[in-house]
Amino acid sequence: MSVIYLDNQATTPLAPEALEAMLPWLKDNFGNPHSSHVMGRQAAAAVKVAREQVAALLPPGGQVIFTGSATEAINLAMGAARNRQGRDQIAIIDTEHAAVRDTALWYGTQDFHTKRLPVDPQGLVKLEDLEACLGRKTALVAAMLVNNEIGTIQPVDQITELAHRAGALMLCDAVQGFGRIDIPQEADLIALSGHKIYGPKGIGALWVRDGIDIPPLIHGGGQEQGIRSGTLSPALCAGLGAAATICAKRWQEDMHHVANLAETARGLFGAWTVNGSLDHRYPGNLNIRRDGLDVGRLMSTVRGVAFSAGSACASGSGRPSHVLAALGLEPAQIKSSIRLGFGRYNTIEEVERAAHLINEAAEEQLS
Repeated sequence: MSVIYLDNQATTPLAPEALEAMLPWLKDNFGNPHSSHVMGRQAAAAVKVAREQVAALLPPGGQVIFTGSATEAINLAMGAARNRQGRDQIAIIDTEHAAVRDTALWYGTQDFHTKRLPVDPQGLVKLEDLEACLGRKTALVAAMLVNNEIGTIQPVDQITELAHRAGALMLCDAVQGFGRIDIPQEADLIALSGHKIYGPKGIGALWVRDGIDIPPLIHGGGQEQGIRSGTLSPALCAGLGAAATICAKRWQEDMHHVANLAETARGLFGAWTVNGSLDHRYPGNLNIRRDGLDVGRLMSTVRGVAFSAGSACASGSGRPSHVLAALGLEPAQIKSSIRLGFGRYNTIEEVERAAHLINEAAEEQLS
């Protein structure tokens, strides 16, 4: 029996349309998009189309910079804080992805002051705490649109308003929300990833509002608009662009489908407790716990389902989930939590089968 894949926060299957868009640039049309001959110009034209396809899902008045990942995009974006003269504070929500959290903490060793904002038991930032910590020294505020572990949707528009009122830039990690829900229109910097929207791995993008200066993170030939050096892959760009276009076309259909899967799953996991907000949540993410479980044992028992005990990015580190800890969960509760991620290509039958296998193993472990 094939494995039932329910880990769509970690990565998504490659959409057939994205693969089809990539194939010509992996075979015969192999020109360097930075070359001036005809093959190079053809490749450059494919990159241009992809850039426009990605930009179509983002606010007007900015530019799309292709990167090797969303992590690179976030690191590139945070460099904007260096250009905010007289400002040396970065504020982040304590449940941010490691790409934001660890980068901001590193800036704390580089003559910056990093402030981590607490969340309530639902995973939502306390806006009054944010407002109180912002001031004339704040260079940048960072907030995820959709949390990768618990699916909580932060009030990014309100956070942006507070950041701008203090004269700070607003960075939104939109990796889990891009192509799925509305993108905040007033953010200054928006990071996204290809493999989270049924596109290829190895490519991300940073949207930068016009007028914001981003210092290079990678130095060299300056191929990507003078900001990011390195030869672009037309194939990866085309795959990301196609994936973005399909998301735009299927937006409502995908959301309705994922919501149905989530509703089914909640009913089947009635003995479990949901971690994070029920009301302010992307339905494709279901993080649940059952007290007394050892999730490590559970995952080794249920080999027919691909699911997660947290973020794939931190799973090899041995660190307990900082997101669940920020909600106030005890270590034992964190170790009894699993994350199920529903996506475009999952079926109701798969969710039902997965729930049966997980619940059966859980009951056996707890008996």
